[in-house]
Amino acid sequence: MRKSKLVRLTRKWHRYLGIILGIQFLLWTIGGLYFSWTNIDEIRGDNLKNKKPYLPNSATYVSPSNFLVNYLDQTDSLISLELTTILEEPIYRLQFFSEGKKEGILINAKSGKLRKSLTKEEAIKVAHSRLAIKAPITTIEYLKETGNHHEYRKRPLPAYAITYDKPANTTVYVSEKYGNVQTLRNNQWRIFDFLWMLHTMDYQERDNFNNMILRAFSLFGIFTILSGFTLYVLTSKTLNKKKEK
Repeated sequence: MRKSKLVRLTRKWHRYLGIILGIQFLLWTIGGLYFSWTNIDEIRGDNLKNKKPYLPNSATYVSPSNFLVNYLDQTDSLISLELTTILEEPIYRLQFFSEGKKEGILINAKSGKLRKSLTKEEAIKVAHSRLAIKAPITTIEYLKETGNHHEYRKRPLPAYAITYDKPANTTVYVSEKYGNVQTLRNNQWRIFDFLWMLHTMDYQERDNFNNMILRAFSLFGIFTILSGFTLYVLTSKTLNKKKEK
């Protein structure tokens, strides 16, 4: 009698856990299929990017020591110093912490003077120069803030979101302060981002594998497997015959 009650209880738990976890397992499988059957370079938009221009080694550049004292306070902490180009103009890009906030400025590499942030027209030119495919612009948006679910989350603001029509079908995000293309976003990436959210079960920031929902479903998965093994042992005719003998 006790065995039959245990079988019914185990079967009940196994059935309910199977329904709950089955939905999530299906989402994990769909996401896994998409991840494995798509090209990550196309999702990131790498196939649409032009190579970055090289700097001439014959040019004379100002030493960073000439301007660091002028533009950084003693309390600021330098994160990075990069020599690059913006619209064929040699530029030093500085990133530093100032009063606990991450900041960035641009310095003309030849004169050592502060370069102004990008204008809207310059941002469009930067986006054009980085995009390998020619396509008409459909919309231009100036972003001052973004939420946790925005496709341009956790990146420097303000920024210009420049959306291109076919054949590019992508949005190029250009940082006003840093003067460069931060990222490209297309429909393939948006599908990837949505499925990745379902995969990690982090519905806020996408990348937290230590969230409580994922931990709970992991435990439920173990309980479901153990209940299945238990149910097999309790209802197996082969095992029961051996016990009777």
